Amino acid sequence: MPDFFNPFSGTVPDRKLTREELIRAIRLDIAGELEAIHGYMAHADATDNALAKAVLTDIANEERVHFGELIRLLGILTNGEEDGYLKQGTLEVDTQAAQLASPAPEAAAAKDEPTIGSLKGA
Repeated sequence: MPDFFNPFSGTVPDRKLTREELIRAIRLDIAGELEAIHGYMAHADATDNALAKAVLTDIANEERVHFGELIRLLGILTNGEEDGYLKQGTLEVDTQAAQLASPAPEAAAAKDEPTIGSLKGA
């Protein structure tokens, strides 16, 4: 959500950010990029104006690039710790997707067993 109503939102602090403060700030920046992508795509989806749709989609894609840049920066600032969490999450989803893609052997065997529905048709 824009913070324009806060007159101090863009003020540079009187000191440099600590490493941890910078990491938190980058995470907030990432959230801002995701929010911007959502907003631009919602506006593009909500119009039939071809030019507006094209421009808004292009801007959303630029925000996706910014998201990627910030994720990479976060990985560097956290000495790879963040990358480890992202890889772990990727592996977890890949494992779940693989499980859904190939039914368990007992589920495959159950398909061949007659059911009440298949007996009614007999």
